[in-house]
Formats: sequence, structure tokens, C-alpha cells
Amino acid sequence: MADNRLLKKGLIGTAVMALCCFTPILVILLTTVGLSAIIGYLDIVLLPALGIFILITFYALWKRRVA
Repeated sequence: MADNRLLKKGLIGTAVMALCCFTPILVILLTTVGLSAIIGYLDIVLLPALGIFILITFYALWKRRVA
């Protein structure tokens, strides 16, 4: 069961990070709230987070296949 939870967390995290990286959802939200000064730093945070969630997803799939 732990493998399924890890897989779900990885897939949800990957989907959320992909939406924030490749669509202007987060940019529009930050501009609306008044935090447009930090838009330039989003790539520094979002791209590594996307990579981490993709690695979590692959690890969960690998662990599921081995077990």
C-alpha cells in the first residue's frame, strides 16, 4: 500500500508542477496577489521541484515493479 501512496503523491506533484511550469497559472495568481516581483525566481524553484517529483514517480513505479 505504501507504494501506491508514493505513486499517487508523485503523480499529483508532477501534474501540479507541470501546470505551474508550463502554463501561466502561477504568474497570473502572483500578479493578482501583488507578488509579481518574485516571478523571475519561479524557474529556480519550479524546475528542480518538477524533477524531484518525476524522480519520485519513477522510483515508485520501479519499487512497484520489483515488489
